Amino acid sequence: MSASNSMTAAEFGHGLRVITARELAAYFDSTIAYVYTIAFLLLSHSIFMNDFFLAGVVDMSGYFELLPLLLVFFVPAVTMRLWAEERKHRTAELLLTLPVTPIQAVLGKYLAALTLYGLFLAGSLPIVVMLLALGDPDLGLIFSGYLGLFLFGSLFLAFGEFFSSLTSEQIVAFVAATLLGCILLLTGNAGVVAVLDGLWPSFALGTLLYESVSVMPHYEAFVRGAVRLDSLAYFFGCSAVFLWMNAFVLERDRG
Repeated sequence: MSASNSMTAAEFGHGLRVITARELAAYFDSTIAYVYTIAFLLLSHSIFMNDFFLAGVVDMSGYFELLPLLLVFFVPAVTMRLWAEERKHRTAELLLTLPVTPIQAVLGKYLAALTLYGLFLAGSLPIVVMLLALGDPDLGLIFSGYLGLFLFGSLFLAFGEFFSSLTSEQIVAFVAATLLGCILLLTGNAGVVAVLDGLWPSFALGTLLYESVSVMPHYEAFVRGAVRLDSLAYFFGCSAVFLWMNAFVLERDRG
């Protein structure tokens, strides 16, 4: 702990860059990044084009509304290997013997996954170009939708990495992260909220989960074009908590 306290900002940044570069190389040296990118773009573009031809409206609201259903399964596939693979091959201990702190290792892996996710989102920018060629879309609404998508993915990457740090089995990390993602998603569904409220009317459990737990009211605010302080606090705060818990797990294991 004293070493981390005496570490300068330059040393912290250097360690962060080393871990991030290491993880990005691991993604792109194998077929992982290419397979994930192609699969994500094919699926997400298919979602958009289907909605576009059915609705005939020059906007991306259908894309932003349906993409979380894809991300709830896709993002855990990106994060499941981050620490589980290290644990399986017993390289996590070796990594932490390097002059890096657990929080540097956690943030480095997180930034690498976030960079890959950002590339996925950048791959959908031709849709924006197409909409501009066809009409006059609301660019402010599109920007806030992309911001919501980025924050949505950032949170899912954070808890996906955390679950990966708890096990040496990638499939276990995938299932755990997908399960939590489904909970955060389904508690924002009006039908699920109504059913839970009906089961325990005095507690209004569905409404409580919707207002205090679900990711959807915060994400949907961005899709509507509302960049709210409480939604920003939700995404940043929850992501930070999971990253901190991840670092805590590594610190405990190292100790």
